[in-house]
Amino acid sequence: MLTNLVKVTEDLLSVAIVLGLLLAFAKTSFPKSGRKIVIIGVLAGLAASIVMAVLNNTTNWMDTKTWNLRMLIIWIAAFVVFAVLSSKIKKEGKTIGKTVAWIAFAALTGAVIGNAFPAVWGYPYSFTTADVSVLSTEFLYKLIGYLFGLVLTFLTGLSVYQAGRRIKKPELNLCFWIMLIVEVIRRGTGLVQVLQAKRLIKSNHLVFTITKFANNQKELFIYIMIILAIVVFVLLMIASFKQNEPYRNPAEHRKIKAKWRSARRWAVTVLITAVLGLLVITAVKAYDSREVELSPVEETTIENGNVYVTFEQVEDGHLHRFAYETEDGTQIRFIVIKKPNSSSYGIGLDACDICGETGYYEKDGQVVCKLCDVVMNISTIGFKGGCNPIVIDYSIENGQIVVPIDGLTEYEDIFKR
Repeated sequence: MLTNLVKVTEDLLSVAIVLGLLLAFAKTSFPKSGRKIVIIGVLAGLAASIVMAVLNNTTNWMDTKTWNLRMLIIWIAAFVVFAVLSSKIKKEGKTIGKTVAWIAFAALTGAVIGNAFPAVWGYPYSFTTADVSVLSTEFLYKLIGYLFGLVLTFLTGLSVYQAGRRIKKPELNLCFWIMLIVEVIRRGTGLVQVLQAKRLIKSNHLVFTITKFANNQKELFIYIMIILAIVVFVLLMIASFKQNEPYRNPAEHRKIKAKWRSARRWAVTVLITAVLGLLVITAVKAYDSREVELSPVEETTIENGNVYVTFEQVEDGHLHRFAYETEDGTQIRFIVIKKPNSSSYGIGLDACDICGETGYYEKDGQVVCKLCDVVMNISTIGFKGGCNPIVIDYSIENGQIVVPIDGLTEYEDIFKR
């Protein structure tokens, strides 16, 4: 659950703040006809992102790098056109330059959505991998984390929009252009990264430096956007307490007070959602990605070419880890767990065909893959499929589980590092 919450928040938090400021600017700067064009851009971006998500997860018609390249080119081209023609927005009357500026702004907004959302829409496709049923508790937890991330980022974007359109226009314009400059740097370095990955430009020291910056500073851009959202909060709070609008009667006075109370609520919502988002991508991420320590290898008897595990060692229903060490020091691990409501045992390598020898651990009575966090159905351990432990030969003799050493050493390469 936490993994998907973190992934969605990392992918969409800064995007939500960007969209909030974009739409607040459109609300205060464009007439109704201009705002309609922006709405069309938003809807086009959403539709394109959904189509791309479906194609990316069900066909081979479009690869992610090519799609991102197109979205980045559209965004940068739209930014250049809008930056050149933005001064015409203030002029009276309907002119070609003003209309082109509106269209460029709509394309810029749509490209933000088209670039960020396909990956997020595609997350539910991955929930059913590794034999995870849509009716399982694991699927439900993943879906809850995913939906929490969407709700948090949506509320962040909505509150930034509502707060942004209530601050003074010069202050909104300043925040808007700072945001665009930061986005130009982020998307410009991202464009170079994609071009280099697709070998459309040759790698050199400059390209290497730019792509390294793009890879290493992803969190920096999120933090900058969070700071910008907090700036909007501060500006609106200051404006709400300094308001001195004239009124002619008590009714008008109450109406003005109600308006600024609403403004303060939106400002506080900006702060709360921004801080929650920051906590998710820092504290929650650190907690979720903490290193899981595997339980120690337990002692066994090794003789006559076999490893012997007594029933008494594994009778408690918990996960137990055993190993055989080869002459060159390679430790070949295997696990044993008594199946619930059964006298049989789940036995297999402490490794799988998908995730390698990262191993399994027990959490809340469940067996979990350390690498991908997939929860095993204990009843299926000992059978092939998905992220289940690799099946090994064993037999039951005189109250002991007997594992042939020859059956373990054939998997020696998996445990070599």
